[in-house]
Amino acid sequence: MVPAFNEEDGISELYSRITAAAPSWGEPHELIIIDDGSKDKTFSLLEDLARHDSRLKVLRFSRNFGHQAAVSAGLQHTSGDVVCVMDADLQDPPEELLPFIEKIRDGFDVVYAIRTKRKENIFKRMAYKLYYRILRRLATLDIPIDAGDFCVMRGDVVQAMNQLPERNRFVRGLRTWVGFRQTGLAYERDARFAGESKYTLSRLIRLALDGIINFSYRPLQLITFMGLSVALAALVLVLVVLFLYFTNTTILGYNVQEARGWTSIVLILLFSSAVQLISLGILGEYIGRLYEETKQRPIFLVRQRINFQATDSPS
Repeated sequence: MVPAFNEEDGISELYSRITAAAPSWGEPHELIIIDDGSKDKTFSLLEDLARHDSRLKVLRFSRNFGHQAAVSAGLQHTSGDVVCVMDADLQDPPEELLPFIEKIRDGFDVVYAIRTKRKENIFKRMAYKLYYRILRRLATLDIPIDAGDFCVMRGDVVQAMNQLPERNRFVRGLRTWVGFRQTGLAYERDARFAGESKYTLSRLIRLALDGIINFSYRPLQLITFMGLSVALAALVLVLVVLFLYFTNTTILGYNVQEARGWTSIVLILLFSSAVQLISLGILGEYIGRLYEETKQRPIFLVRQRINFQATDSPS
C-alpha cells in the first residue's frame, strides 16, 4: 500500500515498477494507493490505471489529511496476509521488496527498512540522524534508529495496529509498540524519482514532535528538572548576595551595600521567563493532543473507492 499526494509526475512509473517487480514475489498481490487529497492529476491517472487493472485499488480522501493518516487508511483497507508499506516517490525501490518478503517467510512478523544512505542534502541528512537518536533517548519504546515507514508486515500485525485507538498517529512508533517478532534490513534509499518532497519543514517538525510526544513523557520530566535547576540557582545566588552584604565584600567593583540597581536581575527575569514559556509550550503540546483525542473525529474521510468490494472496506 502506497500513500500519494500530488505525485502526477511519478505515479505511472510507480505502478509500472511495482507490477514489474511483483512476479518475483511468487504470490498473488493487490496494490492499494491512497490519494491524500491531491490537487494535480494524480487521481485521474490512478483512475485510468485502475480501469484496466482490478488489482489496483484506489482510495481518494476528501482533502489532504497527511501522510500518517494515509498510511493508516491503507492499513485499515488491506486484506493481505503480508502487507508492504512504501512511499510513492520511489525512494523506496519496489525491486528491494523480495528480500523483505523472504525474511517474513523465515518467520519474522515485521521487517522494517534501515536507511544506510540518503540522497538528500547534508543538512537534511544531519537533521534526520540527530532526530532519530534524540527519539531513541527520549522514547519509552526501543524505536529503531534510521527506520522509516517502509516495511513488510504480517496481517496479524496490521490487525493489531488497526485496533489502536489514537488519532494522532506515528505509524512507525505504533509498529514498534505492538511488538511481535521484528527485524531490520539495511538498504540504500534512492533519490526521489520526480517532483519535490511534500514533507515541508513544518510538516517534518510536526512529525518529529508526534514521535517524541506520542511515545515519551520525558519532556514533562524536563519541566520539573528545569524548575528545580532554576530554584537551585536562585538559592545559591541568594546565599552569595547575603554573604557579600554581611561581609561588605566588593567583587569586580560591585558592592551589594553600595548598589543602587542590579542589571543582573534583568537577566535572571529573562531566564526564568524563558523557562516558564518553554514549560508552558511543552504542556500545551500534550494538552493539545489530549484535546484532539477527546473530540473523537475520524483521522481521515474517504471520498471515493475504486475496485473495492463492499467486504473490503472497514466497517
